[in-house]
Amino acid sequence: MDDDDLDSSKAARRPSSPPPSSPPTATCAVVVPEGASYRAAERRLVRKLDLHIIPLVMSLYLFSFLDRVNIGNARLYSLEADLGLSPKEFQVAVSILFVTYLALEVPSNLVLKLFTPRRWLAAIVTAWGLVATLSALVRSYGGLVACRLLLGALEAGLFPGLNVYLTLFYTKRELALRVGYLFVSAAAAGALGGLLAYGIGHLDGASGLHGWRWILLIEGLPAVVLGIVTAVALPNDARDAYFLDEQDKALMEARKRAEYGACDDFLKVDMVRAFTDWKVWAFCLAQLGVDTMLYGFSTFLPTIIDDLNIGGWSVAQVQLLTVPCYFLGAAAYMATAVVSDRLQMRGLFCVVFGVISSLGPKPDAPRYIRGHAVTLAMVAMGTLLYAFLWFWYSRENKRRERGVLSEAHRLMKDDELEKLGDDSPHYRYTT
Repeated sequence: MDDDDLDSSKAARRPSSPPPSSPPTATCAVVVPEGASYRAAERRLVRKLDLHIIPLVMSLYLFSFLDRVNIGNARLYSLEADLGLSPKEFQVAVSILFVTYLALEVPSNLVLKLFTPRRWLAAIVTAWGLVATLSALVRSYGGLVACRLLLGALEAGLFPGLNVYLTLFYTKRELALRVGYLFVSAAAAGALGGLLAYGIGHLDGASGLHGWRWILLIEGLPAVVLGIVTAVALPNDARDAYFLDEQDKALMEARKRAEYGACDDFLKVDMVRAFTDWKVWAFCLAQLGVDTMLYGFSTFLPTIIDDLNIGGWSVAQVQLLTVPCYFLGAAAYMATAVVSDRLQMRGLFCVVFGVISSLGPKPDAPRYIRGHAVTLAMVAMGTLLYAFLWFWYSRENKRRERGVLSEAHRLMKDDELEKLGDDSPHYRYTT
């Protein structure tokens, strides 16, 4: 999976009780249905949210991922030769993007709270689209590195920003599936990147430009268009959603009140609690482990297939051979997201797929022994951390169900316990 932020770890948790069969109260003089009618209305509302929000959100992340890793496809069309890069310099140019990406993920979400989701997301999407497009004009190693650093800085806010944005519309129980859609977009981006590189590669030499310049130029433009669309079509929240009527908005308010610990206020104490929560850091380390494999694979897959050289493939054929891997990945992402959402289980899938990722044939070629060793070690670390968190959450849920309370919790009122978030004895984790 793709990114390692504080929001995704918190989104993996759920309230202690299932969604109510009816809302607490009516809102704004609009009568909210009850019982079976409420559940039917809620299903219609969620379908409406999926129809109007998810396609745009998925498109944003698809082109974000594509613009991040298409340098791997571009490499096969004389990028290194044109810029005079050594293999090591190319690897530095690939990985240096994540220096600014990692540094600015959290600060970007703080800015999002100030500028509203629509303005901030539209701004960074348009900006990175321009940077990705103009990267086609670089003439030196330094220029490529500068573009990659700037691209990382601008893309840093998208994944954590989308995670926060989705919480404005979906409940904790609904959120995991919608975040899963983002990872489906990442796999789709890989498949699309291979198909586009195959087609765009035929422009190699057109107007005196090598194929790698055409790839960066053409694949960067859609993000600019999407940025403009975002500025017009993306609602800031339910109150601002043009596709929701008053009945829908009243239902959204009822859903929010039914969420244990739900609050729109941004408090300093909550930020401090997040930064000092060991579980957040454990999730970050686990995600670092699995993302090492993800980005190594997604960026260098064209090179790996080209080096196999089993059938004397052309560059265009190599680009096409990257597509099946991503189609399988997209199917696996989607199936896992749906099944884990139905079962409300996360840890089992993280551990099982982590173990599968660590397995492979002994006589592999090209071998890349050092790279494989580092990747396998990182995946193993992530898998072990996920297994530990799975065990800890399960044990903590059982302890809370037994009604075991600390002395401090016994002295607190219900509203004070609610403000504790997942530290409250009434809270239950999704395992």
